[in-house]
Amino acid sequence: MLPAVVWFYFCLPEPLFQTPYSTVLLDQDGKLLGAVVAQDEQWRFPKTDSVPYKFEQSILHFEDRHFYYHPGVNPVSMVKALLQNVQAGKVVRGGSTLSMQVIRLARQGQERTYLEKIYESILALRLDLRYSKAEILQLYVSQAPFGGNVVGLEAASWRYYNRPPHHLSWSETATLAVLPNAPSLIFPGKNHKQLAAKRDRLLDKLVTYDIIDDTTAELAKAEPLPGKPYDLPQKAPHVLTHFAVNNSEGIRAHTTLDEQLHTQVTRVVQNHYNRLKQNEIYNAAALIVDTKSGQVKAYVGNTDDPLFRNENSVDIIQSVRSSGSTLKPFLYAEMQQRGQLLPQALLPDIPTYISGYAPKNFDESFDGAVAADEALARSLNVPAVRMLQDYGVEIFHHDLQTMGFGSINRSAGNYGLSLILGGAEVRLWDLVSNYRKMALSILQHHEPDLELKELSIDQQANNNLKKLPVAAGASWLTLEALRVMDRPIEGSDWRQFNASKTIAWKTGTSFGHKDAWAIGVTPDYVVGVWVGNADGEGRPGLTGASTAAPLMFDIYRKLDGEQWFTKPESDLGLLEVCTRSGYKASMICPETSAIDVSLAGTQTATCPYHERVYLDAQGQFRVNSDCYSVTEMVAKPWFVLPPVMEWYYTSTDPYYKKLPDYAPNCMPQQTLNFDLVYPQPNARLFVPRGFSGEKEYLVFEATHRLSSSTLHWHLNDQYISSTKGVHQVEVQPEAGEHELTLVSESGETLSRKFHVITR
Repeated sequence: MLPAVVWFYFCLPEPLFQTPYSTVLLDQDGKLLGAVVAQDEQWRFPKTDSVPYKFEQSILHFEDRHFYYHPGVNPVSMVKALLQNVQAGKVVRGGSTLSMQVIRLARQGQERTYLEKIYESILALRLDLRYSKAEILQLYVSQAPFGGNVVGLEAASWRYYNRPPHHLSWSETATLAVLPNAPSLIFPGKNHKQLAAKRDRLLDKLVTYDIIDDTTAELAKAEPLPGKPYDLPQKAPHVLTHFAVNNSEGIRAHTTLDEQLHTQVTRVVQNHYNRLKQNEIYNAAALIVDTKSGQVKAYVGNTDDPLFRNENSVDIIQSVRSSGSTLKPFLYAEMQQRGQLLPQALLPDIPTYISGYAPKNFDESFDGAVAADEALARSLNVPAVRMLQDYGVEIFHHDLQTMGFGSINRSAGNYGLSLILGGAEVRLWDLVSNYRKMALSILQHHEPDLELKELSIDQQANNNLKKLPVAAGASWLTLEALRVMDRPIEGSDWRQFNASKTIAWKTGTSFGHKDAWAIGVTPDYVVGVWVGNADGEGRPGLTGASTAAPLMFDIYRKLDGEQWFTKPESDLGLLEVCTRSGYKASMICPETSAIDVSLAGTQTATCPYHERVYLDAQGQFRVNSDCYSVTEMVAKPWFVLPPVMEWYYTSTDPYYKKLPDYAPNCMPQQTLNFDLVYPQPNARLFVPRGFSGEKEYLVFEATHRLSSSTLHWHLNDQYISSTKGVHQVEVQPEAGEHELTLVSESGETLSRKFHVITR
């Protein structure tokens, strides 16, 4: 007896079913976004937590009305089935309970014999001892066949009616309830009379047992039967692929996506794609994140093309692409935080040559000098490179890796100064994550109890953030610089955007017009957009301002929230700065302003661009003690830029006043009044050759504060030319080391060495 008891205890396999499941993607409210077939090519959704009332009543009254009262086997039904089968001389009734049918589904491929029936009955008894009735019903509903490769109620509901089971009518529910008994009846265009008859008999039975009334039954009978199976939704295919690849056995993936918003954003991306493809731009991606929670609300990994002709299956959000100018705000923020930069401090925007590297602005022009916040808003390259040189490539490289830019995995020296201009590759996911962190640092400053979470699309995987890389004050200053709407960038459709929403935003364009970026930040949402070709083909006009920014602003039109960040007062200091230069005001600054700076910024050096100038009594000429009476001199503060900066700055600022000339009998005592624009110190230059092989000329350029002054040019102590007004000379130096010397008519001298290479 004991062996039999032991065998009975262990006779039921665990797990009962070893079949693979489809990966099912759900939004934040449990709405179906997509699914893939299981590994055995069946549409089989993971087991549901509950069974809809309509289906429960339908299946019980069709298959096992006494399900909740028997121990797994119904002896009365078994006896009735046996008698009917004997009388008919064949099997006309099975007498199986739902518990026995669950066992039969688990033991696939077994012959239908009386001996097998007895074994199923024993296992059914054991099944009812291990599981509750609700669990057994859930097992049946998840594993029952519904025709073709459709297994389980949920898959059947979507395939045949294109909606979830709890949204089905009584007619639709009754139709599905009779299918597991004869799944072949579902084939479109066939067996409709038999299927309708079985459905109608079940509806009559439901009336008999007062589950529904006569009117409901008659209306249900009038409803049509399902036709051709529907395709399952595929609303977030790249997210679905991610979960399917990482969970080969299939799971029910509960995401943070908002189905309605995601659908709207997908439509916006597709509308822009329909326009962009006229310029042979075929791919785009958009990522929308709730700023506070870090939950991804929309994830459009690429454009949609049913034929997948343009690598539309590539998930751009997780792909590494050239960063363009998207890293500039992080450098600006770090320098603000360390007190190495003030928001409105003038930065040089002049021709720059650093160890053979010559960055250029997008429009290839120079402003001479530009405020730091304006340089960031306009995404000027030359000031950014000079900032990185001052800050340190190694330090910034370490900062980016600490932030979580895992794709920046080469050495700092390998990137060099190009790190700030697209020399590195980043993921849209990482960009959005770190722009959000700047916003979070401000929000947490005012809400200390705000729970900080990493960026996440999986409801089960939103881990805590360990540290925010930039403090609230520096973050606020950075986002303030980026929220300027009226930016002087030509060909930009974003100007049509309704500015009712205040948005901090940054664009980026990679070298060769291969990648266009736009990232927007508000207290409510962070939006990241990429536009381009997945295969890396560049296209004319593919820029962040003209292609990505309009898409980003169209997405913001779909989002709520119009509030801006509250200033983090306690993480900022008020500093008197020179209004003209943006630097900490010195004693001789004629006009000052109080601005917000980081706490470390209050300790910066004073303005280097104002100096005290001594003029004659009429204020017409500069003088000094060697040529003019000290008692008659007039001292005046003057805004003075270095010669090269001044040369370009005067073309952009009509109010800039150059220093007056020295009086005829006075000689300058210290400062040079001229400088070389090109070549830069220790430059390595290449002399090109024309089509016929002849050597061409290099054009050297200098600038002098005094437009009427003459400069004398010498190469290797040999006189070559003199210039006045426009100071440019053409030279054909041989390969090797050279020294260029300039002498002004007042005797000032400037020498510079350079090297000419042959290749």
